[in-house]
Amino acid sequence: MSFPLLTATAVVPALGAVATAAVPAAQRAAAKWVALGFSLATLALAAVVLVRFDPGGARFQLTESHAWIKDFGVRYELGVDGIAVALIALTAVLIPFIILAGWHDADPLEGARPNRRWRPTQGFFALILMVEAMVVISFEATDVFLFYIFFEAMLIPMYFLIGGFGDRAGGRSEEETATQRSYAAVKFLLYNLAGGLIMLAAVVGLYAVTADQLGTGTFSLQEIVQARAGGHLDMASSTERLLFLGFFFAFAVKAPLWPLHTWLPNAMGESTAPVAVLITAVVDKVGTFAMLRFCLQLFPEASKWATPAIMILALISIIYGALLAIGQRDIKRLIAYASISHFGFIILGIFAMTTQGQGGATLYMVNHGISTAALMLVAGFLITRRGSRLIADYGGVQKVAPVLAGTFLIGGLATLSLPGLAPFISEFLVLVGTFSRYPALGVIATVGIVLAALYVLILYQRTMTGPVKAEVRSMPDLRVRELVVVAPLIALLIFLGVYPKPLADIVNPAVDHTMSVVDKKDPKPDHPVTDAGWFSYSPMPEGANHGGAPHDGASGGAK
Repeated sequence: MSFPLLTATAVVPALGAVATAAVPAAQRAAAKWVALGFSLATLALAAVVLVRFDPGGARFQLTESHAWIKDFGVRYELGVDGIAVALIALTAVLIPFIILAGWHDADPLEGARPNRRWRPTQGFFALILMVEAMVVISFEATDVFLFYIFFEAMLIPMYFLIGGFGDRAGGRSEEETATQRSYAAVKFLLYNLAGGLIMLAAVVGLYAVTADQLGTGTFSLQEIVQARAGGHLDMASSTERLLFLGFFFAFAVKAPLWPLHTWLPNAMGESTAPVAVLITAVVDKVGTFAMLRFCLQLFPEASKWATPAIMILALISIIYGALLAIGQRDIKRLIAYASISHFGFIILGIFAMTTQGQGGATLYMVNHGISTAALMLVAGFLITRRGSRLIADYGGVQKVAPVLAGTFLIGGLATLSLPGLAPFISEFLVLVGTFSRYPALGVIATVGIVLAALYVLILYQRTMTGPVKAEVRSMPDLRVRELVVVAPLIALLIFLGVYPKPLADIVNPAVDHTMSVVDKKDPKPDHPVTDAGWFSYSPMPEGANHGGAPHDGASGGAK
């Protein structure tokens, strides 16, 4: 197609950020509407991408490729597969709700010194749109260097969102609040910058390897994968493993994977609820997405070599995150530790090296984004009303605000993967895919499900049930704006829980292709998917090994 649809999907929110920041200070309330309008325009473009994408077509579609830095083989190269399309759609859906949820969160902290050069309302919404633009183009980039630029650049607006617009609740002084907020922002930045610098070394190393063996250095994902498949690019095992570790370290920090996770509870705890959703439901997905797109496809042998260690780390994340969530007294930090546990499931599915596992992990990325957004945003509405993040300060909320309590319960039940809600099928497929190759790890991972039920139900019991505390007696129920934010997310959780097939049909061919690269088989993007209930399955021929990574189905993944 002649119209650069993928570029437009990333440029529109970037233009929206500029337009929002340019709203005159005297009319800064209008900035909210400008930001919302551009986010809806981005959603419309993402819908066009979704409609134009053919799951049975080429591996990368709607492609754009232009020379950028010729001397270094850098190209402006975009393309989407089913995994990228699903995550772009998730991002575009969530951003308008994040903006609406933060409608009144952009004002400066009470008592804080105003900065004449910084427009709080414009800045808050402009930064959200800028993050959206960078996340979208990260999902679209098929040039490694182009991806790296935006993978790192998104840290800048996120740093200002965490450090400049923190949570007002907690009963602390303004000085203490500002100190904790700054600490969380700096910790977020340092952790992710460290990962990015290590990745930069690996990116340079990748260029050097391609230049040495191909005659001309390249960062093109498709060119490198094709060169490896054709035998023109053969990395030494030690080189491939070092490059893989450089990429994986950066993605593991972003994901976040234990023990590189410690920035997340601080960042989510000190952020406003909408920014916390932006972190864990949108930005962190870039890390797990990049593991599928770059780690597995650029370095398939090193990925297999590292799989046992990564599976153990993912398992630790699942159990560790769930146990710490149970012990939390802070609502937002509880949700943060729950997310660490959920990302453990996602990474477990990715490195199970089975189509069920990777299909489930991809679905989990989308469904976790929706469920965490629903739970965290309702928690944010709750915290705003009471002025406290402490679980002990609540009790009996369901008697005075039944709609708020009901939506909170549904978000919590989705978080524990209750059957009938979207995350269930994702978690089920991850466990099936893991068990087929690592039975012991699959069994241990199921402990995370039990622990999730504990922290979610304990949270609900302590905040929503029991005697009504005096401080919550006058608490209002959800207002119209808040219902507009929460109701569509709840509807999506139910719809994708009952009928996940549309989403699964989009991601399955991309998962198949990823597995074909890892297994060193000829990719067959047009291979039909046989309807076999929740997922399709056809046994491997007896004795088949596929390069050491079992392939659990010809069509793969969730159906």
